Formats: sequence, structure tokens, C-alpha cells
Amino acid sequence: MKKLLTFNTMVTPKIITIIYWLLCFGAVVGGIGLMFSGYRGPSAGTIFIGLVTIAGGILSARIWCELLIVLFKIHDNLKVIAERPHQ
Repeated sequence: MKKLLTFNTMVTPKIITIIYWLLCFGAVVGGIGLMFSGYRGPSAGTIFIGLVTIAGGILSARIWCELLIVLFKIHDNLKVIAERPHQ
């Protein structure tokens, strides 16, 4: 608990995983919504746009979350370097 209160442990990387899955869920729901958004039901155009939205949304969410995780990995590695004995 002390590590958490003194900011020695990062909580955000765990939260980023949850955010990633929420973004994926949102991309799928949004894509399905676009597929069935036509007045006369789904057509080839709306289905294609929905599938592109799903794929693009999931890919974008993955890239964004990975970039955030990279920042935390850099922080962890800098901490290791700083704790090494100096020569």
C-alpha cells in the first residue's frame, strides 16, 4: 500500500489494458452500428464501412495503447539504470 501511495508503483499500465478492451468493444459496436445504419437495412457499402471501422478502430486502439505502454517501459528501464552503482 505504501508503494501505491508514494507513487513507487505505476497503476496506469494495468488500467491501459482495461482501456484497450473498452476501445475494442466500442470499435465493434460502432462498426456494427454503421453496418445497420442504412434506411433499407444493411447494404454492401455499409457492411464494408462497418468492417473497416472495426478493423481500423481495433488497430488504432492497439497502436495508441502500445505507445503508452512504451512510455512506462522506458520509465522502468531508466529506474534500473539510475539504481546501478556508478563507476
